[in-house]
Amino acid sequence: MSIEIGREVLRHEAAALLHLADQLDDAFRQAVDWLLALRGRVATCGLGKSGHIARKTAGTLASTGTPAFFLHAVEAVHGDLGMVTADDVVLMYSHSGESDELARLFPALRAIGPRIALVTGRPDSTCGRMADLVLNTHVREEACPHNLAPTTSATAMLALSDALALAVMRRRNFTREDYARFHPSGALGKRLLLRVADVMRTGPDLALVGPDEPILEVMRRITSAGAGGACVVDAQGGLLGFISDGDLRRAFLRLERPLEASAWELMTRNPTTVEAEMLAADALEMFQSHPRKIGDMPVLEGGRVVGLLLLKDLLRSGIV
Repeated sequence: MSIEIGREVLRHEAAALLHLADQLDDAFRQAVDWLLALRGRVATCGLGKSGHIARKTAGTLASTGTPAFFLHAVEAVHGDLGMVTADDVVLMYSHSGESDELARLFPALRAIGPRIALVTGRPDSTCGRMADLVLNTHVREEACPHNLAPTTSATAMLALSDALALAVMRRRNFTREDYARFHPSGALGKRLLLRVADVMRTGPDLALVGPDEPILEVMRRITSAGAGGACVVDAQGGLLGFISDGDLRRAFLRLERPLEASAWELMTRNPTTVEAEMLAADALEMFQSHPRKIGDMPVLEGGRVVGLLLLKDLLRSGIV
């Protein structure tokens, strides 16, 4: 029975959203144009459930390229109206359109001069008549069996807000890279911004050896660096080969006198490499799609070795 009730609610709200999509009109297009032409910021404002949606909308707008902030309706009349300028757009939220706290804001906002849009289920309400623009989220009835709890109406209000924010985002040609700049700590932001140069090991954490170095010295360099292998380089820092821990183990099993061998004899020629400016996410894909299971790749810049990229460092970086 519980599952059936859940399905009934979801179908009810889905039907309301489809109806809302069919009812979008010039007011929605006008709201998008306002936000595209914005010289200031969007101030979202509401109380109760509508206030929660207003706060969420401010976050969605801000993260998709439209500067926005949440204005608490009660705090506004106690000084927070000072955050609003004539260059702003105020996006108000009230399902009934009869909230006294919101209605009292209109005279003060008129004196400041921003454009005011109202998201409401009752365009002919007190707030609807005072707003410059009304976005209608009317629903026939709530999913609540008593038609009281704001359920379907809140869903419609939230969905319309998302539609508004994303319409502006797409009209602005806001890219994945733009989005990442506003989310540098998230996994997506790191995938789009973090480069191999930000993750690779350098300096004392990078083991570099010449081709004539004895294997014992190679082992010392790898141990000192705490890395998974050593890059074999020429006098100019150009890459000649790579010696991994696996190469060392195989040498001790294969050679009669492994300690007498040189780096040149043990190194893997033409190892897989990455460029320092490559996205870390692309480097991770190289590790994952490599025909052999490898854990390290030399990092090149202008043909010279500048670092060593370890798979375990990539996984710790937060890009997955």
